[in-house]
Amino acid sequence: MGAQLREYRRRIKSVQSTKKITRAMELIAASRIVKAQQRITASRPYAEAITGVVRTVTAEGVVNAEHPLVTPRENPSRAALLVITSDRGLAGGYSANVLRAGEQATTRLRENGIETMPFLVGRKALGYYRFRGRDISHNWTGFSEQPSLEDARRVSAALLEQFVKGSDDGGVDEIHMVYTHFISMASQKVVALRLIPLDPEDFAESDSESGSDDGGSEGASGLIEFEPEGVGVLDALLPRYLTARIFAAMLDAAASEQVARRRAMKSATDNADDLIKQLTRDANSARQAEITQEIMEIVGGAEALAGSGSEL
Repeated sequence: MGAQLREYRRRIKSVQSTKKITRAMELIAASRIVKAQQRITASRPYAEAITGVVRTVTAEGVVNAEHPLVTPRENPSRAALLVITSDRGLAGGYSANVLRAGEQATTRLRENGIETMPFLVGRKALGYYRFRGRDISHNWTGFSEQPSLEDARRVSAALLEQFVKGSDDGGVDEIHMVYTHFISMASQKVVALRLIPLDPEDFAESDSESGSDDGGSEGASGLIEFEPEGVGVLDALLPRYLTARIFAAMLDAAASEQVARRRAMKSATDNADDLIKQLTRDANSARQAEITQEIMEIVGGAEALAGSGSEL
């Protein structure tokens, strides 16, 4: 019985140590969420401005010539799929949800006769694809929690290089992205979208999220003169727009990762509390049983001595 009590106490100490770790990680994640939100807020004006310029340039009647940024290529056969996950675990189902959405996007593209070239951000995505023996075009790791604009530039440059080549020269005809969109502390959503060629519905969704009104921009588009012409403006905007969208997605993913980690660590801490309570009750029951057994042994010994004395 004493060995069982010692085992309960050992397990209680072990769970208490784990609880301290999960509690500390919860607090760290909570502090990083605030910084991640501030970075999203700071980057939003530039992202909205460049999106507005692209919307104006690509408005109907502004650019007459076809441009790869807005015109889908005929019979696309290969697409780049950018998957943004985390470098570390202990974030619940954050990376698993993104990878699942990536699998669904790959299946959807394959059904349309389009092969995918994986472009992976985060060690979780890299490990997932390597474990299954899949080919990987490019991968980047080490900055999922604190991405920089330079990181986004490196990713967008690799994507743009493949897009400019085209599928005929071993490149891609489309660029797709899967990431976790940060809406609020209580809501994050895995998003799969096509970055290039631009999808008009994507502009509509961004407008509805920001609450902007396009009525004024549509009316003013005819009064704008481009130097150089609209096609030249689109050529200059293409790398900047792609970098801005990828950087915004990385910031959203970083904030979502911290929210998921905070939620997972809080759940682990609560589970540790429940386990400690249960183990404490079991230890008290074992201790009470041990005391009861000792009392019974003493009483039995006393009765045996009393019985032997009366016989004498």
